[in-house]
Amino acid sequence: MSASPIRIALQGVGKIARDQHFPAIAANPDFALTATVSRHPAGLDDIPHFSDLEALIAHGPAVDAIALCTPPQVRYALAARAIEAGLHVFLEKPPGATLSEVIALQGLAEAAGVTLFASWHSRYAAGVEPARQWLAERRIEHVSIIWREDVRVWHPGQDWIWQPGGLGVFDPGINALSILTQILPNPVFLKDATLQFPENRAAPIAADLRLSDTLGTPIHMDLDWRQTGPQSWDIIVETDAGTVHLAKGGAVLSLPKGTVESPDVEYPGLYARFAELVRDGRSDVDTAPLCIVADSFLRGQRVQVEAFED
Repeated sequence: MSASPIRIALQGVGKIARDQHFPAIAANPDFALTATVSRHPAGLDDIPHFSDLEALIAHGPAVDAIALCTPPQVRYALAARAIEAGLHVFLEKPPGATLSEVIALQGLAEAAGVTLFASWHSRYAAGVEPARQWLAERRIEHVSIIWREDVRVWHPGQDWIWQPGGLGVFDPGINALSILTQILPNPVFLKDATLQFPENRAAPIAADLRLSDTLGTPIHMDLDWRQTGPQSWDIIVETDAGTVHLAKGGAVLSLPKGTVESPDVEYPGLYARFAELVRDGRSDVDTAPLCIVADSFLRGQRVQVEAFED
């Protein structure tokens, strides 16, 4: 591929696209935003806009790649069609509604010779890589995850997130799992879980997970979507050399010798990685965080709680 910018389209022009994807693309000279796709008419000024992917492929400007920011339940068909059209595909998290469809997409991308990127934005938070490096040389004794936020603030009126495949509280919780599986040196698996389902919803509003790594290290995860006031996105790792604390979703790292807080670099990091993959002709499809979520639904005890209304 030449050094020309990667012509990218983006499908799903919602809050995450406007808050994160568009600014990250605009700031990265490796990309040129060439088109947007959404069933809603509002796109961006001066950027061609299409109602669906077929219209873009049939009538739009030529593009090299597409970022899919749609709900996960519809993403497989879109990604498969994009791959068929020869496009590199960036998948917003979670990469799909099921593990099997993500694995199928990986095979399609490999056969077509295009890049598939299952993105995990929280892994690119400023404190995550330094935490991974520090933990690699220590004995880990216990991990505690507290991931509590207010769904009314972050997902107001988004019915898809409460439907099967929308993941419920695991939509934010999978961010914590993406960090956990990145920073720990050994594989992590679920031991048991309790999932709280509102009586009027098909996805959980809270969850309590007990996990372990392959050395037997105990890991506890507390997820809740009903927290008001200050939000909690914390991972605390006890080691033989002291405590590591990742706060604010990984943006703040506290080590025994001090604390470092850095600005938001998650989505710029994602697009830098996507450009690297496209240039090198490679894919990056890590399903470890989604595996733990799937195991939670498979093995977790389900408890009904009071109805939830936005």
